[in-house]
Amino acid sequence: MTVYSGPVFDMAARQFGVIADYLEIPHDERDRLLLPKRAITVSCPIHRDDGSVAVFEGYRVQHHLTLGPTKGGTRFAPSVDLGEVAALAVWMSWKCALVGLPYGGAKGGVCVDPMSVSKRELQSLSRRYMQEMIPFVGPHTDVMAPDMGTNEQVMAWFMDTYSMYQGQTVTEIVTGKPVSSGGTLGRREATGRGVAHLARRVLADLGIDLNGATVVVQGFGNVGSQAALELHRCGLKVIAVADHTGALHDPAGLDIPALVKHAATRGSIAGYSSQLQFDPAEVLTLPCDVLVPAAMERVIDADVAARLRCRVLAEGANGPTVPEADRVLDRRQDEVFVIPDVLCNAGGVVVSYFEWVQDLQQLFWEEDEVMRREYQILDRAFEAMVARARRDNVSHRTAAMAIGVEKVRAAKTTRGLFP
Repeated sequence: MTVYSGPVFDMAARQFGVIADYLEIPHDERDRLLLPKRAITVSCPIHRDDGSVAVFEGYRVQHHLTLGPTKGGTRFAPSVDLGEVAALAVWMSWKCALVGLPYGGAKGGVCVDPMSVSKRELQSLSRRYMQEMIPFVGPHTDVMAPDMGTNEQVMAWFMDTYSMYQGQTVTEIVTGKPVSSGGTLGRREATGRGVAHLARRVLADLGIDLNGATVVVQGFGNVGSQAALELHRCGLKVIAVADHTGALHDPAGLDIPALVKHAATRGSIAGYSSQLQFDPAEVLTLPCDVLVPAAMERVIDADVAARLRCRVLAEGANGPTVPEADRVLDRRQDEVFVIPDVLCNAGGVVVSYFEWVQDLQQLFWEEDEVMRREYQILDRAFEAMVARARRDNVSHRTAAMAIGVEKVRAAKTTRGLFP
């Protein structure tokens, strides 16, 4: 029994069990690798605009600090609970190790619907959450970043709150900040660009012409919209997108720049077009060359996996595919090329690492340098994943996660158990 419960953490634990069996990790080592080092639960009271007081629950989970400080986003969403945050921290550990970053995984969140609070209330909640986290975070302990429901502005409030407590500006306490406050060029676009880069690479490897290749994107937040925009710029045709308000479908291709502008202004794709509306439940199974699930966890179950009609599944979200669906996709490896989330969306944490390094050194790079280094790291991890999968005849997810787990295990083994 652990304090971590719920379907998302159960999914992360089951995935780890598959990897542990594949790597033949002794059972007495498994809990040390899986269970988080530290979990914090806090109450965040704020004054509402009407003068009342509301209390929101906040969380932060630090999975391990064996390789360096922990790293991970902070999401503001009504679904946030301790189990979900812990699962995301575990996945972040394998991701950072896979791409070679000196981080352990972390994740945080507040159980709140960001659309239900005003901008002033959001600032109060952001600052109160960071204030409660101050005893547990630091530039060499735990570095926060944005996630679902948070953005550059929230990161700026986090950074300012921590800096006021320290008595000096500490830009390196968070990443994903505005460039004007110590952020790096290319961070906002990094995750979506990474998804698009790996999808293009796989299409080229499969001999599929980029010009006119079709794309479906589920989830049109920062990751989904940037991936769609990047693929559109490269000549691919985005035929459908969906978010929490509905879906749009046009076989001739959507006007992605216009749709991105609309979503940035309105907060969603709602109201863009009544003629192009489509059933959101059918989006994932539309015929396409590239499918990008970039919304929530657990959207592809065994039934959906059996009905996928994409050639490349590029997982922009964390944990979109449940273990039962993985077994289906294992049987369909010749039909569907899976770029697992642990690699596919790693561009965000890669460029967050670049931002942290630049803040520590106070030396900033041009955007083309950021992109070049991001793609170089993603390509190296992709090649290692594919080589491992072919060598051992395992799925891409198993290969990618195994590389990450092996690195964390090796570091824990060499450092030993304290005291």
